[in-house]
Amino acid sequence: MKAKKLDIKLRPTEIADLDFLFQFQLDKEGGYLAAFMPKDPTDKAAYITKHTKLLSDPTVNNQTVIIDNIIVGSIAKFVMEGDTEITYWIDRKFWGQGIATKVLNEFLAIETSRPIFGRVAFDNFGSQKVLEKCGFIKVGNDKGFANARQKEIEEFIYKLT
Repeated sequence: MKAKKLDIKLRPTEIADLDFLFQFQLDKEGGYLAAFMPKDPTDKAAYITKHTKLLSDPTVNNQTVIIDNIIVGSIAKFVMEGDTEITYWIDRKFWGQGIATKVLNEFLAIETSRPIFGRVAFDNFGSQKVLEKCGFIKVGNDKGFANARQKEIEEFIYKLT
């Protein structure tokens, strides 16, 4: 089923969502592609503490992705070192259906901060395609330590103006 036929909704993330959203980062394949994960992605207390704090940060826009009353992911805008950045995670069971692209387009309609950057592991081709379909342009690259891979990897930097 393609995303166009699915009833996808975004709503502000609530504390009650965090238990469910935490489960996504336990997916090893998803974590590998995301690459830049917490040192211990199984530390639920650290996740809940961090994200509870982010929910009260006015510079962060956290949204929960829901399809047919089921939480299937999250998307957020945050500011890091003066740059506005985007991050998203869709449950692997829903990959390949165009959901991330639709979610990002809908999010960008309500989150109007520009420029906005997206960073993606060099080999996360799916996420690169999502950013490109949503109008992001590859503007550079960087290297960083990817906890999920336990090594330094290249990441591509995308920008939407």
